[in-house]
Amino acid sequence: MTKVKERKSMRDEVLYGLTGPQKSLPSKYFYDERGSKIFDEITELEEYYPTRTERDILKQNVEEIGCHLGDEVILIEPGSGSSDKTRILLKGLNNIAGYIPIDISGEYLFSVASELQKAFPEITIEPLQADYTHSINLPDSLPEGRKVVFFPGSTIGNFKRDTVDRFLAVVADIVGREGAFLIGVDLKKEVEVLLAAYNDSKGVTAAFNRNILRHINRELGTDFDPDLFDHKAIWNEEESRIEMHLVCKEDHEVVVNGTCISFRKGECIHTENSHKYTLEEFGEIVSPWFEVKKVWTDEKDWFSLQYLEPK
Repeated sequence: MTKVKERKSMRDEVLYGLTGPQKSLPSKYFYDERGSKIFDEITELEEYYPTRTERDILKQNVEEIGCHLGDEVILIEPGSGSSDKTRILLKGLNNIAGYIPIDISGEYLFSVASELQKAFPEITIEPLQADYTHSINLPDSLPEGRKVVFFPGSTIGNFKRDTVDRFLAVVADIVGREGAFLIGVDLKKEVEVLLAAYNDSKGVTAAFNRNILRHINRELGTDFDPDLFDHKAIWNEEESRIEMHLVCKEDHEVVVNGTCISFRKGECIHTENSHKYTLEEFGEIVSPWFEVKKVWTDEKDWFSLQYLEPK
């Protein structure tokens, strides 16, 4: 098993992020039950191309994908959310013996898993509440099969490079020498398209961004006022990423576990990154652990679904 960093509590992570030179919060805390539902709304927005594009890639290539995955598959999905795109695989393939959705938002996870089990009674579904950036112990009750990690949505783009490396090591441990990795990767494109996707006209992404403060309030007993922060998404050319921020509208203070955090008007909390890659760049990133065997893209080459095998 690959060694991983000791897991920090939510309180420790929030304090660490808010007391640094650039205030930040871990993007995984977007996803309480409310945040997961808001994100589902984002995926249906006209401006937000990744979800519908990846969904189309899956639908158009599901049979070929199944041929690559093998005869008896245990599908494992970190950050499963609504499992929307996974349904395409569960419905379109007859070689999936088990499905393990993994998510940090337990209540939402178990609700979705219950619905899936009713829809696909022939598949063993074992939901697992966990932080998937750390080592994961899979349920012992799984049927035999080839372990395949499914990681759609280009969530890999949200990670800093050290987290990417740690996550890829975790995935390699999960699938073993005989498994595989099926991953969605957002590709570089016109900046105008990217900015529109993260600054939607209906303000749904803004609500999603502010929800991180509501989640922290509920879990840690803090008193953030989300209305004191504006949503802002920018393109960082040097880092090849969209950055999401919460911009403070007026001076105020918030107490976190006895520590007083001061906010000044115009100051930002950095809440998320979404890195964009070329196919060559992503192949280089995964190369210590995996080899890219097959890539499917849309007609505009905006998004890719990639099939990887361990080295």
